[in-house]
Amino acid sequence: MNTGSPNDGALAYLSRGQEYALAVTIAVVTANAYYIHPIIGEVARGFGIGDGRIGIVPALNQLALALGILLLLPLGDFVSNRRLCLIFVSAQTLCLLGMVLARDFVLFTAASTVLGFFTIAPYLIPAFASKRVAPERLGQVTALLTAGVIFGILVARMGAGIIAEHADWHTVYVCAFALMAGVTAFLPVAMRSETAPRKQPATGYGALIASVFALAARHPDMRLSALIQGLNFAMFTASWLALALHLTSPQMGYGTDAVGYLAGIAAVSVISTPRLGRWADRIGARRARLVAALVQLAGIALFYPLGGSIAGLLVPLLLVNLVGPTIDVTGRMTFLALAPDIRTRLTTFYIVVMFVGGAIGSALGTAAYDTGGWAGNCAILLAMSLCVVGLALLAERRWQQALA
Repeated sequence: MNTGSPNDGALAYLSRGQEYALAVTIAVVTANAYYIHPIIGEVARGFGIGDGRIGIVPALNQLALALGILLLLPLGDFVSNRRLCLIFVSAQTLCLLGMVLARDFVLFTAASTVLGFFTIAPYLIPAFASKRVAPERLGQVTALLTAGVIFGILVARMGAGIIAEHADWHTVYVCAFALMAGVTAFLPVAMRSETAPRKQPATGYGALIASVFALAARHPDMRLSALIQGLNFAMFTASWLALALHLTSPQMGYGTDAVGYLAGIAAVSVISTPRLGRWADRIGARRARLVAALVQLAGIALFYPLGGSIAGLLVPLLLVNLVGPTIDVTGRMTFLALAPDIRTRLTTFYIVVMFVGGAIGSALGTAAYDTGGWAGNCAILLAMSLCVVGLALLAERRWQQALA
């Protein structure tokens, strides 16, 4: 392991093995929020509720995640990141056990919501890692950890769809619990102990939370990045929830395994995102984000005309999955290069906005499909994608003006 001093001058650089171990941890923890995507119709039928109402499960999960990040993630600037991750991952494991045992829709939704509240580790780890890598590798390592998120989503969707088709949707959560139990036991080894002293906050917990908004007020570029990613994540959730309902509808006639197999297209992101992260290191985060947003817009525009078959859907899904995560990576790069002692709190604001967007996308995606079918969902996606392009262009122009 490289033992040179990283950018905060106190902690050793992570080894490549540690970087990959953290990416795997992120993948398993992230997957919990996405098992429901391909099986959402099956879960609705299992509890005897409609397509519009089932959207409350992922929506509340993501709203709770946003609240948990707001209340818990800022502690990462002052409390051992390792200790926090161990606590949060253990709590998630218990929540998954609750989902496995729940036989009532309200109890299932409640356990899923609390699970979301404690889904902090995937968003604490990038700030942890950013303080322990060389500045010139920030984009590459951020992209690697983002690839862990993508891989977790990929495995969750494919695995859930296939398992539900050959067993049932309940078995999906039994497997999820087993994976989380394994991660809970593995994490103390994957995340090495921190030996550097932690800076203590000069004020109380309330002031610490308030400082998140104070820091956000002083960094308008970060606020713009958060808004862009909020819209980006809203598109992500709306498209996949509607896609699952669309493919398993009587008109299309596919099973949940087909949704899982189609989700395999996200594998392209696992390969492309680290490479695009290195590309963003070279040309600049804001310019790379604008290019990615334009490519994503082209993919979104093809959803409706090509949405009549799985073969047709492969084209827009390939484009969206190729560049969509890069919008997130480049957004984080705009503030993860700032002072180490504020990165976790800036990440807090960014992720809160992101998951509020995801919750809105979850509700809009299922509601739009319930009322307007696939066409209604595609119209919403196109409007949001145009907004992302416009905001990315604004951010790039502001940055160029600041440099001039």
